Amino acid sequence: MSDFQLREYQKEVVERALRGENIIIWLPTGGGKTRAAVYVAKRHLETTSPAKVVVLVNKIHLVDQHYTNEFQPHLGRDYTLLKVTGESTGKDFFGPEVRRSDVVICTAQILYNALTSTEETKHVELSDITLLIIDECHDTNKDSVYNKLMACYVEKKLNNDLPLPQILGLTASPGAGGAKNLQKAVDHVLEICANLDSAIVSTKVHVSELKKKVPRPIKSFDIVERRLQDPFGDHLKCMMQMIHEFMTVPPDFNLRQCGTQEYEEDVVKLEKRGVSEDNILLAQCALHLRQYNDALIINGTLRMMDAYRSLEEFYTNRWSTAIDRTDFFLVGLFQENQTELRKLAGDSLFENPKMGKLESTLLNQFGPSEASKGILFSKTRKSIHCLYDWVRNNKDLQEAGVKAAILTGAGNGTTYMTQNEQADTINKFRQGIVNLLISTSVAEEGLDIPECNLVVRYGLLTNEIAQQQASGRARTTDSHYSVVAEAGGREVKRELTNEYLEELTGKAIAEIQKMSPREFRRKITELQTNAVICRKIAETRRIKKRSCNTADSVKLLCRKCFTPVASGSDIKLLEGHYVNVNPDFARHYSVGGEVALGKSFEDWEPGRRIHCSKCNQKWGFEMKYKEIALLPNLAIKELALNTPGGRITVKQWKDVPFTVEDFNFEEYCKDNFPDLVD
Repeated sequence: MSDFQLREYQKEVVERALRGENIIIWLPTGGGKTRAAVYVAKRHLETTSPAKVVVLVNKIHLVDQHYTNEFQPHLGRDYTLLKVTGESTGKDFFGPEVRRSDVVICTAQILYNALTSTEETKHVELSDITLLIIDECHDTNKDSVYNKLMACYVEKKLNNDLPLPQILGLTASPGAGGAKNLQKAVDHVLEICANLDSAIVSTKVHVSELKKKVPRPIKSFDIVERRLQDPFGDHLKCMMQMIHEFMTVPPDFNLRQCGTQEYEEDVVKLEKRGVSEDNILLAQCALHLRQYNDALIINGTLRMMDAYRSLEEFYTNRWSTAIDRTDFFLVGLFQENQTELRKLAGDSLFENPKMGKLESTLLNQFGPSEASKGILFSKTRKSIHCLYDWVRNNKDLQEAGVKAAILTGAGNGTTYMTQNEQADTINKFRQGIVNLLISTSVAEEGLDIPECNLVVRYGLLTNEIAQQQASGRARTTDSHYSVVAEAGGREVKRELTNEYLEELTGKAIAEIQKMSPREFRRKITELQTNAVICRKIAETRRIKKRSCNTADSVKLLCRKCFTPVASGSDIKLLEGHYVNVNPDFARHYSVGGEVALGKSFEDWEPGRRIHCSKCNQKWGFEMKYKEIALLPNLAIKELALNTPGGRITVKQWKDVPFTVEDFNFEEYCKDNFPDLVD
């Protein structure tokens, strides 16, 4: 399998890469971008000495997929290939492993860690690499790891610190970056080009061959009229109004229409304000309002019973952890209305009409004699589990032969899947054991999923990149792409906007491709120079922010009950985790069940979940480190910070206003096990 040929349009888009130029290949999903990259890598290895090819991906599962399906079959006979993820032992000796391999396939984070590491066994220089292939390269923007990595490249280039690797980017769409006109879209695509130091290429001569290879699906808007009566939703809104009155919404604060994404944004801000102003009533009411808003959104997308169960799950065991009058009111409000809510949710007369439209959309493609394969996309892991339950219990869909399975991203927790579970599900889909994947966005890009004749988007508001990638999954002849939505709803408006942005992106790329090489290079260099300056300014600000407080001057509080539980100086950084090393912290938390991460680590393993001993707020989990230390691993989003400048909240540890020192195992042992350490 080492010898293979490209289609004519693929040959066209790789021409400049074969001449050693930095390029971004722009081809639709299913157009064979990865195969073209393998071809470029093969030619590069044959003509360059010494040669070192590194293939970067943005999701762990793509490492094995690219290795197994593309690079190993075509290059494995003649070259040494290595695949590395955060779970591989190879990451600890990444430097030597790279030096003795011809082709390395890894996540971008692994390479970035190696570039910035001072350890000889892990360190790699960009000059060690001769060809750098970046999959899904449209993610090379803002604070993405792709962009951090390419920032190292750009700075070296501007400083004339050579040699540097050739760059080959792969994308189905760079997107328009939220642009509303052609010039802004051009600016966005140029910025992606500048970040990758590459020109963008597409087929011009062999467009007809590409269209034949990747036909566009037949698109339909399967529209349902708004339900005339919604007593369940109305009852939820009445309960929310009671909470508004109980907490007294600040006069300078405006809450937008409930049941919308905007309302969720408002109550998130309201909760943060309550925390910062030491107003536990405001903060707790905002948290509960968010749950009711989630239920309203579920009610508008899924079954009423799904919305009811989401609230029931939230309030399970809440009464036992109520700590003040606010808790008693909020929990009591739900319990007083629980019976009525359950009754309303079970009344089929007022069921969500979208579900009926979704059923008919699926039945149009599936039948006992139909060999259909489809993907049903929805927004959240919760929604796809609800849809899976609905499909399994729908008599008509079962009689039509619909065999559904869930597909979610890899991660921690019961609603995630392991990589092996993902692979097993896709394999069953390939074999026909499963014919409908109910998926989150994980199936939009990257995963090697067989061609489908039906793609349905349900309850989704995404950008044009995600829409194009989802549409690209429907690649069989006469395949269908359906948007099930409410008449005049936001999904339809977003879909139409995305169609405009997709067209705008194409026009922007055409404008850039018309530029002379000199003009293009001038614009790219200007953007790169400005980006370097902006990064330096941002880094200076981050350092200044972290140095404005000592760690000891910042106190950590439970975000729910505002109980002080730790000092910033208790927190240390351990292999990317922020742990509390103060043994006195144990009196502030209680423990729950064991955490299962679905993967193993060399020096540590997860322990039990930890919660605030006063209010049961979740905080994180214990880490068993080197079989000796038991360290609480804390999620900063579950805590508040008292700083000399006032109380604040942050989403990530990198945003805390003090410096967190690295964990020192030897010092920890001396402090905690003095009798065992000399």
